[in-house]
Amino acid sequence: MRNDGSVGVSGFGERDGGADAAGAPWLSVEATVIERGFAVSMRLAPGEVVAVLGPNGAGKSTLLSVIAGLVHPDSGRVRAGDRVLLDTATGTDVPVARRKVGLLAQDSLLFGSLSAAENVEFGPRSQGMGRQESAETARRWLAEVGAADLAARKPRKLSGGQAQRVAIARALAAGPEVLLLDEPMGSLDVAVAAQVRSMLRRVLHDRAAATGGRSAAIIVTHDLVDALTLADRIVVLDNGSVVDDGPVERVLRSPRSPFAADLAGTNMVSGHAVDAVDAASESAGTGAAGHGGGWIRRRRPERVRTGRVRPDGAAAARQGSRTPAVEGDAPSTPAAIRTVSEAQVEGGTLHRLAAGEPAVAVFSPRAVAVYRTAPHGSPRNVFPVRVTAVEARGDAIRVRASDGAGIPLMAEMTTTAARELGIAAGDEAVFVVKASEVRVYPG
Repeated sequence: MRNDGSVGVSGFGERDGGADAAGAPWLSVEATVIERGFAVSMRLAPGEVVAVLGPNGAGKSTLLSVIAGLVHPDSGRVRAGDRVLLDTATGTDVPVARRKVGLLAQDSLLFGSLSAAENVEFGPRSQGMGRQESAETARRWLAEVGAADLAARKPRKLSGGQAQRVAIARALAAGPEVLLLDEPMGSLDVAVAAQVRSMLRRVLHDRAAATGGRSAAIIVTHDLVDALTLADRIVVLDNGSVVDDGPVERVLRSPRSPFAADLAGTNMVSGHAVDAVDAASESAGTGAAGHGGGWIRRRRPERVRTGRVRPDGAAAARQGSRTPAVEGDAPSTPAAIRTVSEAQVEGGTLHRLAAGEPAVAVFSPRAVAVYRTAPHGSPRNVFPVRVTAVEARGDAIRVRASDGAGIPLMAEMTTTAARELGIAAGDEAVFVVKASEVRVYPG
């Protein structure tokens, strides 16, 4: 937990605008590409992982191409560590093969005629490393990404997730000082992407530690989970320029651009991991401080039935609003966090979380059921809230609220359900979320 109360989601270190404690960035980029309307300046601290997000055509691919040397800007300067890779003012332009920049696309692009091990050996060999040392490097990186048993297979014998693991090993085996990942999970199904994402988080963390911070990584993605799981910081591009830049939670909590505002349509509650689910909390719920100890049931609760809108425009009522989990249907283990107000939020995780470790719980507004009064039974996650706004979002209604500790939360329902409930700003309500709808990530 940072001093300002925010949480660095990836845990790779606390950064401030891409500078380390001494104020020196590891990677700095300033570039203008007039034809593409691109003018960007950004810095990454040693060991930092930055997620770059933005709508199509925002300039994300141009940014990666400038750093990799595939696009030559009209003006600019790119520096990695103590090496200047590009400086249009002096005519410096280091060739692609000598930049020590690794680029990984969403398609693995492995050499079909080579085995997995030979694919990974390619980078070290092309840099002049001997055959035996290259083979050892390949074995080490295949083991790092959990693909040691795939060494002899040709790409056509690999699944999508296996091929992407090998591609990650190939990119890292070349010893890049800057790693660029362009939608690395984009071609994978949800469950496989979750597994590769978890592996990549560990590898990036270990790599930063092993190099003493003499590395940095940029991940271009459309997936909020990539940013939550992997990044220290989010940079949002739009129309070829930076429109938002900050710690992951700050960008999601206080977006400064329309794209980031839309991206922020996900509930995220910060806290610290707890060892095990506290059974006593199941009936008390996870309300703000002062709301524990169970509910006094005065009358039958008025439950809002959230729902999707069918193609014919009619609202299809549903109980509990089952939505796809953030990580899909990948296997997960029970997890819980305790917030600053001592509320407990339960869900599932794909990560190893130690008690006391900063963590965040994430769930969709569509997964939130809204009540006027406390529901019967013992739902896991219950938030007594006060409604702050009711907004129309196309065919749906979004209810914004905050709990007793000031944590902002959102629920989404059909217009019919909202009309039945008759809820308005200033009303008290109860938000309920099933544990199966919540995913817990390291903070």
